[in-house]
Amino acid sequence: MKRRLRVLIVILAAFAVAAPVRATEEQDESFAEKVKDFFTRTPTPTPSRKKRKTTRPRKKEAPSPSPGARATPKPSASPSETPEPSATPKPKPTPPTTTRPSPSGTTKSIPTPSITPPPGETPTTTPSPSLAAKKTSPAGTTSPSAVAKKGAPNATVTTGEIVGYDNYSPEVRKIIEAGLALTSQNLGYKYGSADPANGGMDCSGFIHYVLGKSGYGDVPRDAREQYIWVRKSGNFKAVLGHSDDTFELDELRPGDLLFWSGTYITDRDPDITHTMIYLGREKATNHRIMVGASDGRTYKGQSRFGVSVFDFKVSRLAPRSNDKPGPVFVGYGRIPGLHEG
Repeated sequence: MKRRLRVLIVILAAFAVAAPVRATEEQDESFAEKVKDFFTRTPTPTPSRKKRKTTRPRKKEAPSPSPGARATPKPSASPSETPEPSATPKPKPTPPTTTRPSPSGTTKSIPTPSITPPPGETPTTTPSPSLAAKKTSPAGTTSPSAVAKKGAPNATVTTGEIVGYDNYSPEVRKIIEAGLALTSQNLGYKYGSADPANGGMDCSGFIHYVLGKSGYGDVPRDAREQYIWVRKSGNFKAVLGHSDDTFELDELRPGDLLFWSGTYITDRDPDITHTMIYLGREKATNHRIMVGASDGRTYKGQSRFGVSVFDFKVSRLAPRSNDKPGPVFVGYGRIPGLHEG
């Protein structure tokens, strides 16, 4: 403060000395204004950058309840609202109850055990011992249910559907009826089987079983051996043609055994691989038919599989090649020891 007074005195003295010689342009300025300007002038501060303040919205605090107010519980979901499956477990089914009168006259509700499995579980059944025993046999063979089936269902005919069946000899009718009886058992084709109890048979197994049931005890088991058996008896008729109306079939009679080669590749000689029993002509179509076991021959245009009735055709079913020779009909013959009387 003293310093300012000294400065003021010096300024007043300077103004008093220099007043006469001041320029004309400064005469308009009053002494009082200069003094006022001196005391009121303050240094202008340098503007600085202001930092922006980020203001976060304050969370509104819920008003605290008054001491006398009671907390009101939130209303529960209405019955029409369905809870989410993930939040609410599925209710367990309530077992049905039955009411029984008690000795005192009142009724009691007794829960009845439910046989329906709970949701999400698969019911399991325990096979009976008899079914379990049928699945496998001691010899390792599979049961009838394990034999694969393909193609159309097994075909069968009655003896009344065969032309002139009443004129067949008793022995021929016995053989044919034994064979037709197997066609109604839904038997599949099973290689190496000669017993319908196995669920299926192969072609030579069918011949072996039917002729054995008809009283023939010396029937070979293999198709090739059956062919040799017929050839040695002198009853075989060779067929070289490949037409269904070839003259070489003029001596073909019901009950004859039919033989093919080339149904599969073999190095045996002779290479007989397939055999069946000739039935005669069907009344409805006048076509030749046969009976036996096969894994793909046809009847009325449909492929059949297993023990069935089939169409008899001499023509080849497929072209011959190195890996697929194709079936070739080689001939037919009477069953050795068959009596026509």
